[in-house]
Amino acid sequence: MERHTVIVAGFGFRQAATLASLQDALAGATPGLIATAEAKAGHPAFRALAEALAVPIAAISEPDLTNASTLTDSAASRAAHGAGSVAEAAALVAAGPGASLLGPRAVSRDRMATCALAERISP
Repeated sequence: MERHTVIVAGFGFRQAATLASLQDALAGATPGLIATAEAKAGHPAFRALAEALAVPIAAISEPDLTNASTLTDSAASRAAHGAGSVAEAAALVAAGPGASLLGPRAVSRDRMATCALAERISP
C-alpha cells in the first residue's frame, strides 16, 4: 500500500502583510494546502498566495485553533486568537488527526507573517 504525505502550510499574519511577506515566511516550501484563522482567510494577500500556489485554503475556527498544541507560545497570538501560534495551530488542524509540525514557525523578514509546516502521512 502506498503512503501519501500531505504538507500543510499554516499562516499567521498582520493586516498589513503582503504577498511578499507570506512568500518569505513560506521559504520556498510547496504545500498542498494553506491554512489560517477563519477571520484572516479572506485577506487579499492570503488569497493571492493560494492562487499563486494553485492550492486550496482551509479557514480554521478559533475554537479549533485554541485546542491545538503548538511549539511556540506567543503572548500576542494567545491574546488575539487563543493559540500560542496561529500558524502552527492552523497547520496542525488543517493537516488533520495524526499530523505533526516539521518545526516551529518561521517569521518573514518584515515580521508581518509567520508560517509553520505540518505533515500527515496517510495510508
